[in-house]
Amino acid sequence: MPSTTNVLAPFRPGAPQGQRGAAPRPPGAAGRQGWAGAGAGTEAGAVPVAEPPPGRARSGRRGGGCPRKGRRRGGGRSGCGEGGGGGGGGGGGGGGGTSRAEPSPAASPGRRSGAPRLVPPGLRAGPAAAPGRARPLREPRAAPAGLRAGCPGARRSCLQLPVCSLAAVTQDLGANLVASAAVTALGKLLKVETQTFAVSLLAMWNNITFCSICKLSPNSTPLLLPRLLTLNHVFKGKCKGFFSNSKQSTQTLQNEGQKRTCSMLPSRLVSSKAKYRRYAKTYPVLDGRVLSVYRHVFEENLRNSEAVVKRYSELLELVSKGGGENAILRHTQRNKKLFVRERLKLLLDDESFLELSPLAGLNMPYGDVPAAGCLTGIGKICGVWCVFTANDATVKGGTIYPIGVKKQLRAQEIAMQNRLLSVYLVDSGGAFLPLQSELFPDKSHGGRVFYNEAIMSAMKIPQVAVVCGSCVAGGAYVPTMAEEAVIIDKIGTLFLAGPPLVKAATGEYVSPEDLGGAKLHSKVSGCSDHFASSEKEAYECVRNVISTLNYEPLPDEVTEHDGPLYSSDELLGLAPRDYRCTLPVKLILSRLLDGSRFQEFKADYGTTLVTGFGHVEGHLVGVVANNGELTHDASLKGSHFVQLCSHRSIPILFFQNTAPHAAEPTSISQAEAHSNRLKAQASMMAAVACAAVPKITVVIGGCYGSESYVMCGRSFSPNFLFLWPNARVALVDSRHLTAVPQAGDSDSTDESELKHLKQRLEEESSAFYSSARLWDDGIILPQNTRKVIAQCLQIIQQQKYQVIPPCQHPVIRM
Repeated sequence: MPSTTNVLAPFRPGAPQGQRGAAPRPPGAAGRQGWAGAGAGTEAGAVPVAEPPPGRARSGRRGGGCPRKGRRRGGGRSGCGEGGGGGGGGGGGGGGGTSRAEPSPAASPGRRSGAPRLVPPGLRAGPAAAPGRARPLREPRAAPAGLRAGCPGARRSCLQLPVCSLAAVTQDLGANLVASAAVTALGKLLKVETQTFAVSLLAMWNNITFCSICKLSPNSTPLLLPRLLTLNHVFKGKCKGFFSNSKQSTQTLQNEGQKRTCSMLPSRLVSSKAKYRRYAKTYPVLDGRVLSVYRHVFEENLRNSEAVVKRYSELLELVSKGGGENAILRHTQRNKKLFVRERLKLLLDDESFLELSPLAGLNMPYGDVPAAGCLTGIGKICGVWCVFTANDATVKGGTIYPIGVKKQLRAQEIAMQNRLLSVYLVDSGGAFLPLQSELFPDKSHGGRVFYNEAIMSAMKIPQVAVVCGSCVAGGAYVPTMAEEAVIIDKIGTLFLAGPPLVKAATGEYVSPEDLGGAKLHSKVSGCSDHFASSEKEAYECVRNVISTLNYEPLPDEVTEHDGPLYSSDELLGLAPRDYRCTLPVKLILSRLLDGSRFQEFKADYGTTLVTGFGHVEGHLVGVVANNGELTHDASLKGSHFVQLCSHRSIPILFFQNTAPHAAEPTSISQAEAHSNRLKAQASMMAAVACAAVPKITVVIGGCYGSESYVMCGRSFSPNFLFLWPNARVALVDSRHLTAVPQAGDSDSTDESELKHLKQRLEEESSAFYSSARLWDDGIILPQNTRKVIAQCLQIIQQQKYQVIPPCQHPVIRM
C-alpha cells in the first residue's frame, strides 16, 4: 500500500518535511480510548479514533471546569476532553478521569452503547481496524496559495501542523464529523450547532488557529480556536448559529468568522514569532476626526495642496522625458542604446524604487538640467537594497554639471550612511568645461566622488560599475575604482582623452573602439572584469556579481500590520498652506501610523511639541512633531525624548513645521524668556546631533530659521529628508520684510524694490526651488508619505544583518 499522510497527526521527531504520521503510542496505551469517548470495545464497522498527540491531557473534565478537577471526579453533564481524554456526558466517559482502562457504560449515564465515535477527517472506516489504532489516511488536500504550513498563531509548546483549506475542512466535516451522533449529543448539551462544535473539535485535535482556517483580516489578532471549546460563554452566545449548514460558502464563513471572533480577547501567547509578541496593539488610538471648527482651514489647505500637486506632477512628467523626445530617439535609434529608465528595468528586481531628488537641476542659473543629468535612487537587486547612479546621456550628452556632481555625492553619502551597495551605470561625456571652476578644485567638487569610492571600498561596501556608453576624462575613474566592472561591446568606451583630442594632438584619427573599446579593456588593459555583448547581458552579469557578495539575506519579516483608521487622501487638506493655517499635528499622525495608535510621551507638558511612539508598517519609531512654537518646555521635552530613543535604538521621525519669528524681544522679561528658550533649544539640538539612531525628516509645513536645525534639518545629516509640495524653506517670512527698511537710518526702500524682493523671497522659499538645488532628497506627496517612510525604514534595517568589519585598505585593481 502506498504511503499516505495523516493531516491530523503531529510531526514525528526527525521526520522529513511533509511526512507526518501518528505519534508513537506510549506504553500502556493499548487500553486507552479516543478523546471523543467510546465504549469498552470497537464494534465491527466502527472506525477507531487516532491516538491524540503525546503529552496531551487524557483526563475527564466537568463542563466548564478545570481538567485537574475532572481527574478526581469522573463524569459530568457537559464536559469535553482537553485535546486528549474524555469527559462525561454525551462526549463519552472517562472512568473517573484517569482513562487508563476501558470505561464502563455506567461511567457516563448520557451515553448510548454503540454510539458512533468521532472520526477526524481523513480516517476511513473498515471492519479490520484494530481497537485504538488509526487506519491509513488519504492524501490531504493541497493548501491554497498564500497559506503556509503551520500557523503563526499556534502556541509555542505545540508542534506545527499543516493547514488545509476551508473548503476541504468543511467537506470532510460534512462527510464524517457532522454524521457522528456523539458530536451531535455534545453539541446539544453545549447548545451549539453540530457543525460549529465539529470544527472546534477538529481544530483542537490539529491545534491550528481559527485565522488559518478562515483567514481572518490582517487587522485582527490571531486567536486560538481551542478557546472556543473552553469558554462556555462563547459557545452559549457568540458562536450560536455560527454555521448554518455544511454547504455554506467559503466567503460567508470568512465574513462570519471575522465578525464573530474579532471581539474576543487575544491570548497572551498569540505567536511564537518575536514580531507578533513585540508588536503592541494596546497604544491609544488617536482621534483623527476633522472637527467642524477646522473645516474652513481644511478647505483652504486642500485648494492650495491641489494646486502645488498639479505643478509637481507637471514637473515630474517633464523630468521623466530626459533631454526630450528628439534626444531620446537619437540615443536609442542612432546610438543603439537603451534609455536610462529602460536600463533600470533590466537591472532592478521590479520597477518600483525610491528615486532621490527627481527635480534636481531645474531653473538653475546655467539653465535646466533635468534630473541633474543622472538618476539616483534605491532599489532591490537580487533581494539586496542598492543605491544606483545612472547617467542620462540624453541630457546635455551626459555632460556633468555642478548640480550633477552634488547629486552623485549625496547618493554616495546615503550609501555610506546606510551601508548600501552602490551600482554605477556610466554613460558620461565628462565635465562641462565652461563651469570647470565649480566642478574641479574644491573639496566637495568632482574629485570627492573618487575619494568616496576608495573610502566605501575600505568600509567593505561593494561597488559595481557598468560602462554602457562613453566614459571620458574624470568619468573614466568611476569604473576603474569600482570593485568589479562590466563593459558592453560596441557601446562602452573608456579613455581619458577621446579621438578628437588625439587627432588635435597627433593628427592621427583613431576610432573609439580601438582607443578604448570593450575588447581592449577586457583583453589587454584589464580595466574591465566582464565583457558583455549586449546591454541585457551586462545587467544580467551585474545581478550575478551581486549574488556573489555573500550578503546575508534579509529575514522574512511579518508584513501583517494595521492600516491607519483614516484615509491618507485627507492629508492634502491637513498640509498647511502656511504657518497660520496649521491644524493639530495629531490629525496627520492618525493617518500615518499603524492603526492610528500612538503612545504619547509627556502629553501634558510642552504641548507645542508632540512626542511618542508608534509603528509604520510594523516598524517601531519615535515621533517628534511640531505642534506650534518650539517653547522652552517643548525643547526640554524633545531633548529628553530624543535621548530615550537613542538609548533604546529606535529610529526617529521628525515632522517639521516651524514658524518664523517676526521680531526680537523688546523687554527684559521677554529677553529672559527668550534666553531660556535658546538654552533649551540648544540642549535639544545637541541631543539630535548626537543621537546614534537613524533619523528621517519630513517637512510638512514651514522650515524657518534656527528651529529647523533643532528639528533635524539638512545640516544635522538625517538619513533621509523629504518635503511636502506645500513646504516653505527660508530664514524669514516675506511678510516680515516691511519692517526691514524702517529699522536702519537709511531712507525707506522704494515700494517697487520691496515688492520685487518679496516676490523673489517667496519664489526662493518654495519646495520646488529647494528640491532643484538638492537641499533635500526629494518632494513626496502627502498621501504617499507612509509608503516612503516604510520603504526608508526597510532600507535602514538592512545594515542590521551585515557584519561590519574594521576599516582596512580598499580593493586595489591590478
